[in-house]
Amino acid sequence: MAIITISRQIASFGDEVATELSRQLGYSFINRKMLEGDLLKHGITEEKLRKYDEKKPGFWASLARDRDEYFDYLREAVYERAKGGNCVFIGRGGFAILKDVPGCYAVRLVSTDEIRTQRLMKEFSWTEKKAQALMMESDNNRRGFHKCFFNIDHDDPASYHIVLTTDAITPEIGAAIVHEACVRTITAVQEAEGLARIADLLQAQKIVNHIVFDLKISVHFLEATSTPTEIMLHGVADSSAVIEKVLSVARSMAPGKKITSGISIVQDYKSYP
Repeated sequence: MAIITISRQIASFGDEVATELSRQLGYSFINRKMLEGDLLKHGITEEKLRKYDEKKPGFWASLARDRDEYFDYLREAVYERAKGGNCVFIGRGGFAILKDVPGCYAVRLVSTDEIRTQRLMKEFSWTEKKAQALMMESDNNRRGFHKCFFNIDHDDPASYHIVLTTDAITPEIGAAIVHEACVRTITAVQEAEGLARIADLLQAQKIVNHIVFDLKISVHFLEATSTPTEIMLHGVADSSAVIEKVLSVARSMAPGKKITSGISIVQDYKSYP
């Protein structure tokens, strides 16, 4: 019941390894189209997907409220897809969203610029100059995406269980290496703990999204931390009445759990629309 996340550079065999790994393990392959479909069902428009999906947002876009909507629904979609285990995620910051989940195995695939350039030229019949330009654009976009949404350096090897260079291996060999490493690393106890943790994270994220985007209650930067017995809400509101309304909604969505508030009151607070 393990969960595997794959972060990759362009032309490093990311999709190929993920597809083959899913086949070898008999796991679901959670790709871009599946997560985009989930976001569209939540009302995220095609325009917002183009603006934020593994891209570095512009300055004003990084402050806009629809950035939070994209990010919060992305987290819900990842938790929803991961709740049953036995899945492989590619991209979309999956390793960062699931980084504190036991039994989640994070993989990074890289390749040298020379090899990546050659692969892009061969696959798309591009000139060397165009391949290098698109490679640099992709690298910058993915770096900016992870910095903006997760405040992390996705090139940091410490963020992963394994970093694999694919210059001299096939996708089949890469998948076999990850398969063996995962089997030898993740225990059944970790897998069970991970599924329980995802259930808590999913419940907390659904509460946040319902309060902010469905009910449109005026609380800013709303986050929820969850344990098996308690959910604590954090954010900024302009009155105690708003806080009580938020707590009431959370109690109705998580019966049996203790609901506590870490929400600050800041009167006349204004956020970027």
